[in-house]
Amino acid sequence: MAEKPETNSAIQKALAVLEIVTGDIRPMSIVDISEELGLPRQTVHRVIRQLEDLNLLTKDPSRERYTAGDRLRTLALRTISSSQSTRGTHAILKSLVDEVNETCNVGMLDGHEIIYIDRVECDWPLRVQLKAGSHVPVHCTAIGKLMLAHLDEDGRRRLLHGTPLRKYTKYTITDPAHLEAQLEQIAAQGYSINKQEDAIGLIAMAVPVHDPQGDVVAGLGVHAPEPRFPIAKAIEHLGLFQEAADRIGQSMFEMSTE
Repeated sequence: MAEKPETNSAIQKALAVLEIVTGDIRPMSIVDISEELGLPRQTVHRVIRQLEDLNLLTKDPSRERYTAGDRLRTLALRTISSSQSTRGTHAILKSLVDEVNETCNVGMLDGHEIIYIDRVECDWPLRVQLKAGSHVPVHCTAIGKLMLAHLDEDGRRRLLHGTPLRKYTKYTITDPAHLEAQLEQIAAQGYSINKQEDAIGLIAMAVPVHDPQGDVVAGLGVHAPEPRFPIAKAIEHLGLFQEAADRIGQSMFEMSTE
């Protein structure tokens, strides 16, 4: 079992609370945090109120439990997507694009959307041009469905039932139950497919990127016009993408282990 963080000073207490909350897959209550840290509930309550005021933590509106706030998620995404952190990732993406000759990107969950933290465009004149930092829907994109498939049950339910699922094309899945069934299949097979669900004529495939603990923290995706790069062809390259995703995961976290 990992040692508990030091909690002598105010900033140490705040960091300890953030580490506990972000290290658990479920929203945590004050009682949970107090027991984990061995701190009085009144102390934890005071620290949480301060972190809420700074938008580093947010409270689940339906219950007294806390999770990462928008400001904390933004800081985390900026850290991971900084030029220093993505230098190795970008080189891997570039090599992958050179081999398959289609646009590839790395995306992470950001609230109810996917944010591209890195992206390399292919040279074809017909392509979707987006930049790193762009947001795309979570329920009808390959990376989005991949991330949903690896969320805990509570997190997945909040995303699927919290807001209506917008219909982008006739292929977009807007029924949460139907999407849930597909997510189970994605988790079992290890990759996701987007069959023209966010744009007519475009397909995509995504595979998971893992952190050192084996958790899925991002997705590596490819998307292209269906006539040029049909799904069957994308799946033929599955092993290539899985290998690249493993290398990207190592590259993303190698700085923290040096």
